[in-house]
Amino acid sequence: MHLFNKKKVGLICASLLALSLAACGNDSSSSEDNTTTKKTEQTETTGSETRTVTDALGNEVSIPNEPKRVIASYLEDYLVALGITPVAQWSVGDGASIQNYLQDKLKDIPTIPHDLPFESVQSFEPDLILMDSASMVEGDKYAQYNKIAPTYVVGKENDNNWRDELKVVGEVFGKEKEAQAVLEEYDQKVATAKAEIEKAVGKPSVAAIWLVGGSYYIVSDKLSSGAVMYEDLGLEVPPVVEEISASGTASWNAVSLEKLVELDADYLFLINSDNTENPNAVSDALWNTIPAVKEGNVFSFSAETAWLYTGPIANSQIVDDIVTSLTK
Repeated sequence: MHLFNKKKVGLICASLLALSLAACGNDSSSSEDNTTTKKTEQTETTGSETRTVTDALGNEVSIPNEPKRVIASYLEDYLVALGITPVAQWSVGDGASIQNYLQDKLKDIPTIPHDLPFESVQSFEPDLILMDSASMVEGDKYAQYNKIAPTYVVGKENDNNWRDELKVVGEVFGKEKEAQAVLEEYDQKVATAKAEIEKAVGKPSVAAIWLVGGSYYIVSDKLSSGAVMYEDLGLEVPPVVEEISASGTASWNAVSLEKLVELDADYLFLINSDNTENPNAVSDALWNTIPAVKEGNVFSFSAETAWLYTGPIANSQIVDDIVTSLTK
């Protein structure tokens, strides 16, 4: 079974977009043990221009009090939520694939390759580099990036808890209050959404599947948009989703055709990177046996939406999509 974690989803989707498919990415909501919430260790004195903080890997990083030229590849959701504009944004394929759902704020921001080549990073003259996970600075990469600009690693894992990541980013920029406000606003949105959904349709079972490259993947019950549907909004998890999530550790896991037709969900959210209702691999007869399909309860979204990503902005947009779909 193919497994997609946060980084792999972003890269694979993006590469497919470059081949006339669509791009996407994904992050997650894993346990707090997988995330750093290390408190800032400040050595700031009156009039100083930098302060020392300790990152997820134990590095003591001397960062500017007010960074002006930030590179934070694949953490742009968090920056934008806190009112911070990076100097460059994540991309694949010479900018062919970007995080489309953030472009109302980042449309004029130049792109940087996802693997952050040293020369490209240096060309932007950053005064702070944020890395999403330890895997991004494996080997001697951390030392190389740190020569260019102070480099801070936000989390240890590929799939870190988005709430914890937001708090850490807030600490790095001295925006703890703003980060807390973002979380409180999101929680209020969720509470309102739960009430609206329950009033309209009760507590239905739902599932999100991703169609890409003629194959289907199903979201984990604890990661990405799965965390939004099941943990935040409290919607029911179909048995097939539980089964696949139990054996898979990624945000999106491959689902066989046999399991797909067993997907007993009241409502289905289809993230369609192939821009077609049915790939050749699934016959109309099989597709139409899915309960949500038979009842006309399938809601399709393009890969340019937030469904394959995570973060305060992505999750908020997913909540809006779910409410609109289930209450209209």
